[in-house]
Amino acid sequence: MAFDYVKSDEADLLASAGGKGTGMTLLWGDRVKVLGTSGSHVKVKARGKEGYVRQSELGGQSLLEFYFIDVGQGDGVLIRTPDHRHVLVDGGFARKMQQTGKNAADFVDWKFVKDYGTKTIALDAVITSHNDADHYGGLWDLLSDDPEASAELDATDVTVDAFYHAGLSWWKNGNSRTLGSHTDTNDGQMWTRILGDRSDVLAALGPSSGRKLAGEWAKLFECVTKTKTSNGGSTPIRRLSHEQVFLPGFEPGNGGVAIKVLAPVEFKAGGKPALRRFSGGDSKNTNGQSILLRVDYGRARILLTGDLNTASQDALLKDYAGQVQEFECDVVKACHHGSDDVSYKFLQAMRPAVTVISSGDNEGHDHPRPGIVAASATTGYLTLEDDHIVSPLIYSTELARSYKFSKTATLAIAQGSSATLELKGKALAGAKVTFPKKSGQEKAGWKTLDRALVLSGLVYGLVNVRTDGEKILCATMNESDQSWQIKTLKSRF
Repeated sequence: MAFDYVKSDEADLLASAGGKGTGMTLLWGDRVKVLGTSGSHVKVKARGKEGYVRQSELGGQSLLEFYFIDVGQGDGVLIRTPDHRHVLVDGGFARKMQQTGKNAADFVDWKFVKDYGTKTIALDAVITSHNDADHYGGLWDLLSDDPEASAELDATDVTVDAFYHAGLSWWKNGNSRTLGSHTDTNDGQMWTRILGDRSDVLAALGPSSGRKLAGEWAKLFECVTKTKTSNGGSTPIRRLSHEQVFLPGFEPGNGGVAIKVLAPVEFKAGGKPALRRFSGGDSKNTNGQSILLRVDYGRARILLTGDLNTASQDALLKDYAGQVQEFECDVVKACHHGSDDVSYKFLQAMRPAVTVISSGDNEGHDHPRPGIVAASATTGYLTLEDDHIVSPLIYSTELARSYKFSKTATLAIAQGSSATLELKGKALAGAKVTFPKKSGQEKAGWKTLDRALVLSGLVYGLVNVRTDGEKILCATMNESDQSWQIKTLKSRF
């Protein structure tokens, strides 16, 4: 099977050699399956569709790719390395909590089944940055053997060669939950019940009298313990901290991709692993102990920050005193969806050329906050060309998303094999649709069909970032014609 890669920033997929477009535009680095040649064009299959590409637009190379998935309120990032390895960081809320009914599981399913043409989703690593449901819920949808969840996937199998977590966990506490025990140390208060490797997870799920994992967090790990590797073994489960230094299998060397683990910062209490306890309640701690990753390739640096907040960022600046250059990057996945609970000094330390904000429409969050959008711009790396701004660039998955609504024209209901009931015009005013109460809504409601709008088109707010280690390309899809809005810049490291 011969593969090639798109060399130009974008390339039209044509219906015939030299003919009209198919409505699909390929991006720099897209992998295509070569089916044959026709003069100056090559017949290919890409993203589940066959067509023709100009030969001059092929002959490129495999890139480091980041897909910042539109999961609404939450995070989901799929990383594809040049040697075709895949790392999934977070998954968004579970489908049942999503306004669109989609999360990272659905995009990953599309990527492997439609784009790659395989029925197995093979992930080299899955990472849940921390124990908040808007980050790990979608991972349950991907890994669960629940019939309702698996029915949403076209893939018939999912393998995970390693699963990683931050350690801080939800534990049963009677009918409620807790983040566990903590103690005073010379370094301040520390959480001391830190979830460890697979054996610790199995014990925390088992029938023994020890403390048990709680709620949806426990259900996620029940799925992970049943997941298999690509070789058929049980998926290893490991905790990440700065002491790991690099994600196993992604150490520096041979010009490949290195993934550095910068946080959580691990301490010791009574000779055992401990994590800093922040004041301000549970959410300050779950967010504050997010896994912080830096992905290095060539001269390019991409930082994935989870939901780090002001308290944890201030602590990291102290923990890395004298080496805050570790946080400098070309691209950053913004902390906590554009929340204003962010340290300006930490933004200055990162100084990214590109900021990607993963935000949604959930009531009560109002992300991204205007002040943080402004702060991301003022602390970003400034580059000008011919009096135009090359960087900083700020993307938001929510703002990149677009909808098309249409009025209801006809309601057709099949009445068995031959008859169909149709409602048109004034008859639509006599029929109504109801909608249930969902998260963020005050109450359930209804509308008559003549006043109801139908979602007739949707462009997900996926943000693509790709690099060969020198050049960085950022792309979002245009609503009008499914082409790409593209920006390129050079790495500075």
